[in-house]
Amino acid sequence: MADGSGPGRVTLSGVVLAGLLLVLIIASLYLFIAQPFWFPPLASEHGGRIDSLFGTVLVVSGIAFVLVQGALGLFVARYGANGNERAAYWHDNPKVEAILLITTAVILTVLVFMGQRVWASIYFADQPQNATIIQITGEQFFWNFHYPGADGQFGRTDTKLITSTNNIGLDRNDPVAKDDVVSVGIMHVPIGKPVRVRLRSKDVIHSFFLPNFRLKQDAVPGMGIEVWFTPTRAGQYEVACAELCGLGHYRMKAALTVDESEEAFNAWLKMAAEQQ
Repeated sequence: MADGSGPGRVTLSGVVLAGLLLVLIIASLYLFIAQPFWFPPLASEHGGRIDSLFGTVLVVSGIAFVLVQGALGLFVARYGANGNERAAYWHDNPKVEAILLITTAVILTVLVFMGQRVWASIYFADQPQNATIIQITGEQFFWNFHYPGADGQFGRTDTKLITSTNNIGLDRNDPVAKDDVVSVGIMHVPIGKPVRVRLRSKDVIHSFFLPNFRLKQDAVPGMGIEVWFTPTRAGQYEVACAELCGLGHYRMKAALTVDESEEAFNAWLKMAAEQQ
């Protein structure tokens, strides 16, 4: 149908290209259904909403991908040319363009509002009150975790007090700071209890990333940014930095342990305090 009037003809090159498109479609569907490369196991309360939204967006875009690539393969295989035909041409089709434009706009608008709803339910919700509060300071190239002591208050910090053994500048002369716990590269939280994280940075922009908890937030110098999550699965997890922060970025990580109970968490906190 290269000239716009004939039925077209099948060509070898068209069939080969259509076959490659078919392989691409089948491989994409397999990767989506079998999920050999997927998110790490979910371990937070809010992460289910994020995964559900991601799956919805992937299904919608996947349907569009299959339809478009399938149609492309069909037309390439079915309507070939021998090199001397003239292609048909028409300027526009307002009805088809309007249908495509309105359909696309409606789908994208629905997806945007779904995303905003999930985002608001996580980041614009009231801060949990009965939560474990941890102040986390990023620096090249490790994470510092600051826990309040038995009094539940954080001691005073001052950048002038930062040394090779006092990474966050904690003032140990402050009575409130005497029972504080500072851990480098090791983070503990209790299962089933909200965790409020106060993020800071000493030098450049870092990104506090918990893949299993579907949590990622930049740590910006001069700013204190708070995020929260509720762990739902005990175990060992990785804290990563998702922002290129220098030559040693690849080794900026920490170990996160979700303790099986608050008693186990308190026992670790007591042990860490005794070792300081």
